[in-house]
Amino acid sequence: MSDRPASWRMPTPKQMEKLATSRGRSVGQERQPGPQDEMPEEYWQAVLDEVPADTKPVGRNAGLRLSELPQYVLRVSCRRCERIVEIQKADAVRLYGQHAIWKEVAQRLLDNTCQNRTGRHEEDGCWPAFGPV
Repeated sequence: MSDRPASWRMPTPKQMEKLATSRGRSVGQERQPGPQDEMPEEYWQAVLDEVPADTKPVGRNAGLRLSELPQYVLRVSCRRCERIVEIQKADAVRLYGQHAIWKEVAQRLLDNTCQNRTGRHEEDGCWPAFGPV
């Protein structure tokens, strides 16, 4: 037996419900969602509002067109094989056009000279890192 007085007993579920309703709370009315339940509307809205990863700018100037870049020499390096490719802005404009986006041009430059070929599409190619010249 316990040394506690009778007033220390755990209340019954009925007593807990009565206490909760007397304080203005609903008990057991709201159940937590489970794996079989539909996702809440807020979740889907957050998914739709999220900016896709491939549209986020990779570097300061990665999303700019070649004509908008201030540098005369453009440099991109590969985070995978650590190779660096440099091209003069005038040559890049001549090869790809002044409205070409630097991020796409840089990826092309790396892919054209990529030396990491495994034969698997997921692993082939370089991973561009844009840095200052």
